[in-house]
Amino acid sequence: MEPMSYSTSWLLIHSWPRRGYDADERVIERLKQQGKTAVIPPKCNRTVKREYDRYLYQARHLIENFFAQLKQYRAIATRYDKGAINFLSAIYLAATVIWLN
Repeated sequence: MEPMSYSTSWLLIHSWPRRGYDADERVIERLKQQGKTAVIPPKCNRTVKREYDRYLYQARHLIENFFAQLKQYRAIATRYDKGAINFLSAIYLAATVIWLN
């Protein structure tokens, strides 16, 4: 079994629900007990503003947009390739095309 890469382990310690959840303290405390950092921005109409890491939230947004672009490729969205290596190759190819554009 391969050790987890830095990016994989980094994603496992952060929780990124969207703004619409507007988590209260019971959700945030539960995430802290699990050893995760809550990156949930408060809603604009919240009376008591809560702090959150804007840079982590921006990173989450970039990652989410990348996967949205990746899903536009039909072969990846429906996983036409049966083998894992072929599917990973298709992901690499699509990611390269996205990066070059």
